[in-house]
Parts: sequence; C-alpha cells; structure tokens
Amino acid sequence: MRRYSYREDPAVPDFADDRAVMVFDGHCGLCSAMVDLILHHDQSERIRLLPAQSPLGEALFAHYGMKSGDYDSVLLLEDGTLRTKMDASLRLFSLLGWPWKLAGIARILPGFLANPLYDLIARNRIRWFGRRETCRIAIAAERERFL
Repeated sequence: MRRYSYREDPAVPDFADDRAVMVFDGHCGLCSAMVDLILHHDQSERIRLLPAQSPLGEALFAHYGMKSGDYDSVLLLEDGTLRTKMDASLRLFSLLGWPWKLAGIARILPGFLANPLYDLIARNRIRWFGRRETCRIAIAAERERFL
C-alpha cells in the first residue's frame, strides 16, 4: 500500500500521525509489558500507543486487510508506512535508543526464521504472559501518549 493510504480511507478516523504509532492488543500481558517499557524508556516520546480494540485500532486493522479481533501482530505506523511482526518489534526497540536498539541484532535472522519465531510467540503470548480482562488504560500522566 502507498504511504499514508489510511488518510484516504473514510473508515479510518483522522489521527495524529506525526510520530510512530504502535497498535497493540490491549488484553495481552506481553503487549501491555511492552507498552510499559515504551512509556518508561521512550524519553523523546517518539511513539504513540493505540489499543487494537479501540475504534481507530479496529479501523487500521481493517484498512490493512487484517481480521478484527485477530491481534497476533503488533502494527507500527511510522511516516505513513506499516510495519508488522518482527520488523515492527525490532523497529520499536530501535526507537527506544540505547541499549534497547541492540535488539536490532535479530535482523540477522532471515525472514523465513524471524517471522515464524514471531508467530510462535504471538500464538502463545496469552498462555505464556497472561490475558488482561480490560485493555491497558492510560493514567492521567500518560494520556497524551495514547491515541
């Protein structure tokens, strides 16, 4: 898809896309831990956060042809471009800076290994890391970081 294609989709509400946007499963314990990591270490506030279960999150999943309710991939929108799976995860770590960007060494894994590894973790994330009954909600001090 073209960069910023969601801007032309009437089903996708307007949103601030001047920073990277991570769309995550708000019920997933692993995803919520990643949100906490980002909130703590993204001192430059380069990443905005969006639960997939929100109307905008659902609209973005639909825009990119992903099934509603099937949040096995984190989405990262940056400069109007979509990243998913391992590519999105590694880019998120890179945006956090040192020492987190060292996770980028995983880029040496070829796609035929990296994405199946991501898929294995995604399929088992609820069993391994738990499920929240409610989506991760921003406290007052964090609200500007969430869409």
